[in-house]
Amino acid sequence: MVKELPSFCNFLLLLRISFSSSFIVDNNPFTIPLVHPNHQAILPSLYICATVQMEEGAPDVRRWEDLDTDVLVKIFMSFDISELTSGIAHVCSAWRLACCDPLLWKTLDLSMLRSYSIPIPDKPYVFVGESSDKTLTRLLKISLNLSRGGIRTLVFRFNLYVSNGQLTYTAERCPQLRRLVMPAWNRIKKAGICEAIRAWRYLESLTMPSIADPSYLLKEIKDNCKNFCELKVMGPFDVVFASSLVKFLPNLKVLSLRCTMIFKDALMRLLDGLPNLEVLNISHSLIVEAPLLPAPAPRIFITELDRTILEKAARLREFLTCMEDSCIMCQRTRADEGLMRWYKYEEGLWKMDEARSLSL
Repeated sequence: MVKELPSFCNFLLLLRISFSSSFIVDNNPFTIPLVHPNHQAILPSLYICATVQMEEGAPDVRRWEDLDTDVLVKIFMSFDISELTSGIAHVCSAWRLACCDPLLWKTLDLSMLRSYSIPIPDKPYVFVGESSDKTLTRLLKISLNLSRGGIRTLVFRFNLYVSNGQLTYTAERCPQLRRLVMPAWNRIKKAGICEAIRAWRYLESLTMPSIADPSYLLKEIKDNCKNFCELKVMGPFDVVFASSLVKFLPNLKVLSLRCTMIFKDALMRLLDGLPNLEVLNISHSLIVEAPLLPAPAPRIFITELDRTILEKAARLREFLTCMEDSCIMCQRTRADEGLMRWYKYEEGLWKMDEARSLSL
């Protein structure tokens, strides 16, 4: 609970990003540049506008570092990750202490961070600019240092190309992680993701891109994450994936396969093989009747769920579906042939999910 400010002061405090700190004390404005102790450049860190009204007879103006820690934490909670890591913790020891408060680091949300990249013909099929890598590395180092291992939810952008080293570095410093939204797989090696999963022993929920061979990943989750219960797959879902899921995660409770291509045989395999499943979301997805045939054979899409599927799904607490021609999301999935190009659509749309526990 945030403590009340002392009665001798009334603060009106507004913190925003700028290149200096400006104060108004007793109607006398002055500006103090914020300089990093190791550099002579002015930090693009804080703009502070404060009106301080002292009680009559008060001898001194109260210093910023004396501001109650609970109040500072409450203020800092309104900042995003870029603002928190841009220099606030370097202002003074009191502000750094406030920046390390666990309330600020329950979630590390990097969903606003993009990679500046170009496609290439060979693995990893993408080239990421050096500036993007440096920006992400800097952000991770500062955030993970301030969080002191307390991060419970970690969100990467769907098309952020995290390197193998960046992922393992993050995993080592987030031992209490419960929920992970994975970045793109391109630059992450099999050994790297396995090492990360071993570090996340308390992991309960995973949102991930589709993967050609999911068995090794799901086995690592089975062996190391005993409380794992939620999965969201953002990409095509075939019988191989379904069979691996049934084999390694039979106790799964929540599964989302929205806005993607699902093979009917895979859907049936899930409904038969996951006895503890409570919530299944296949909203806006394309259901393929037959296994993938060699080109140019056309795929046969189901336009309405048949009786067999509905009967098997009747035991679920929630079976979330939408296959309406008038639905914009269904139209988009069809236009993208079951492989959603989220970058074309509204910012943040990829975070949504009809399964409430998986929505961001």
